[in-house]
Formats: sequence, C-alpha cells, structure tokens
Amino acid sequence: MATALITGATAGIGAAFARALAARGDDLILVARDAERLAATAARLGTEHGVAVETIRADLSVRADVLAVAARLEDARRPVDLLVNNAGFGLHRKLLDPDFSEHENALDVMCLAVLILCGAAARAMRARGRGRIINVASLAAWLTTGNYSPVKAWVKVYSEALSNELHGSGVTVTALCPGWVRTEFHQRAGIRTAAIPDWVWVDADRCAAEALAAADKGRMISVPTRRWKAARFVADLAPRAAVRWASRMLSASRD
Repeated sequence: MATALITGATAGIGAAFARALAARGDDLILVARDAERLAATAARLGTEHGVAVETIRADLSVRADVLAVAARLEDARRPVDLLVNNAGFGLHRKLLDPDFSEHENALDVMCLAVLILCGAAARAMRARGRGRIINVASLAAWLTTGNYSPVKAWVKVYSEALSNELHGSGVTVTALCPGWVRTEFHQRAGIRTAAIPDWVWVDADRCAAEALAAADKGRMISVPTRRWKAARFVADLAPRAAVRWASRMLSASRD
C-alpha cells in the first residue's frame, strides 16, 4: 500500500488530491496549518475509505515546521511514495508596494518550502529507486502578472530541473499547471471572479485526477482540460510582447 504526503491538504486542490488518493486506497499524511480542519479531514477520509491518515500541523512559512515535514519525508522506516506540494495562496499586492511581507511569505511557502521538501523526498525516493513528486504550479507561470507568475514560473522550472537530476533514478516529477480552478483560493486572495464565465473554470477533482494520471505515466507537465492545454500552446507560441500585453489586461481587470 502506498503512502502520500500532501501539503495544503484541507482545502482546494490539496483536498481533491487527498480524496482521490484515499479513494484508491493510499494511506495519507496531511499537512496544513489549521489543526481542527486537519483532524476533521483525517477522520472523514479514514472512515470513508478505510485508509490510515496521519496529520502534521505545519506553517510552511516557518522554517522549523518545514524541516519537521522534511524529516518525515526522509524517515526510512516509514517511506513516502508520493509527495504533493500544493500549499499556496494568491497574491494581490503590487510589486511596488513598500510592504513586501506578503511577497516574502509567498516565496517562503511556494518556493523555499518546495525546494526543501522536494529535496528531502527526492533523496529518500532515489535511495529506494522509486517515487513520485507532484508540484502544483499554474498556467500563470506563462504570464507576467504581479509576483504570482514569477513564483509559479519558479515552481515549474524548478520541477523540470529536479526531473533532470532524477533522470533514470526511478523517481519522477510532475508540475501541475491548471488555469482557473473552483476553490476558495480566489476569495482568500481578494480576486473578483463574478465576470468569469462558467466554461473557463476547472473542477479541483479533475485537476487532481489528471495530475495523478500524468504522474503515473511519468509526464513532466500536467495541464488539465483541452481548453487549457490549448491556452498553454498559444502562450508557448505567442511573442512575449503579446503575453505581456495580455497580462496587463488581466491585471487591470482585477484592480
């Protein structure tokens, strides 16, 4: 029986991964900040699917908490077969804002924590000759909007670089790059979504399912749904000046 560790596991895409993995019989290690939500999620999934569910309350902007999760990933007595780096949040502050605390927090949670946790998981997995890592990036990685695009671009390129280092080891890395996903993410970030048509949105459960299928096949990039695959294709081919223009229009619509 496989064991999966998921960060940001009590909401949104992270919760969708937890449901999907529990449904297929994997034991879980759920990581999140809210102890009450962790306990409730663990109890529900354990009861519904008969899997073992461990919880780790951790704030991934706190180095000691990150290192505690990393130590669990490297525990050779209790191997972790799949790491899902999902923890994150939206950014609404301008790059010119003199208060850079939110940007700093974003780099800690969505870049530095990913670096540390992936390193721990990859070392343990490589020693065993097998394992999978899924890092949640975004199609925003192809855009140039605020600090969220640079953060998610880092996650995407880092995942590709880690995949190179692990080539031939039996350990694979997949970057999940969704578009607009129906979660509480946008509300928390203060992003208005009322004007976005229904056809644009992707279901969180579909994101998780497609990412897991891609990871099982050893694919490097997972972009859920055909329409967002098409958007990625256009972004790959479009001149960067056009991408910057589109990003300005998107940013202006949020102001």
